[in-house]
Amino acid sequence: MVQKSILITGCSTGIGYDAAHGLHARGWRVFATCRKLEDCARLNDEGLESFVLDYEDEESIQTAVAECLARTGGTLDALYNNGAYAVPGLVQDVPRAAFRAIFEANLFGYFDLINRVLPVMQVQGHGRIINCSSVLGLVGLRVRGSYVATKFALEGLTDVLRLELAGQPIHVILLEPGPVTSKIRQNSVPQFEKWIDWEASAGRAVYEKRVLKRLYEDGGPDAFELPASAVTQKLIHALESPRPRPRYYVTKPTYFMGICRRLLPTRWLDAILRRA
Repeated sequence: MVQKSILITGCSTGIGYDAAHGLHARGWRVFATCRKLEDCARLNDEGLESFVLDYEDEESIQTAVAECLARTGGTLDALYNNGAYAVPGLVQDVPRAAFRAIFEANLFGYFDLINRVLPVMQVQGHGRIINCSSVLGLVGLRVRGSYVATKFALEGLTDVLRLELAGQPIHVILLEPGPVTSKIRQNSVPQFEKWIDWEASAGRAVYEKRVLKRLYEDGGPDAFELPASAVTQKLIHALESPRPRPRYYVTKPTYFMGICRRLLPTRWLDAILRRA
């Protein structure tokens, strides 16, 4: 059998790291990309093929795709868009520049990368594009507005792409994890400190009560938190099933919120979300 290839982003830790090693163990040829060169070096030492891809840098995306295709002879079976970060803060406190930056990373980079590999998949006659969304692509939570906005946009972009490619042998799929063990909280701290002047905020009490403790104190795992391997198991089905689903929920909160969003009036759903 010909070895199948996949390009994965955000592989330095968490979901991307587990996916890269999990698929490599199943015989996939994995191109495990990271934003930082030192993380790529570590993954190369671990037996993966790794090089730099930074969603916020168009040249980086172009170079990474060229590198991937050079190594495969011009083919690519699958793309897993996974890398993302958060900028914690009340919407009223997030500067426009911060919104622009997070959309570059969490949406525009996905869009750019998809449009660079899609022609390859159309020529070869097959492919799978898998985008990692979130339970926060289904419902919003306070102090996560910028991240929620990118994930809601990603959901819409993926839905439209799936409709536009209907009838072609290219599957477009969403993974929607809830609380999963990763470093997204720790990685949010520099973004918070860079962009959010919480001490001058009209909502300072919210930061003191809800945000600072969550960011700076180790409160242990979240309720219903699952390891990153739970996402990898859904990813494997999305990649290897002859008829993959359009959406894969991961964790009980995602299933619960998916049901609530479909069935509950908005005010009832808001009442639930205000308690989260």
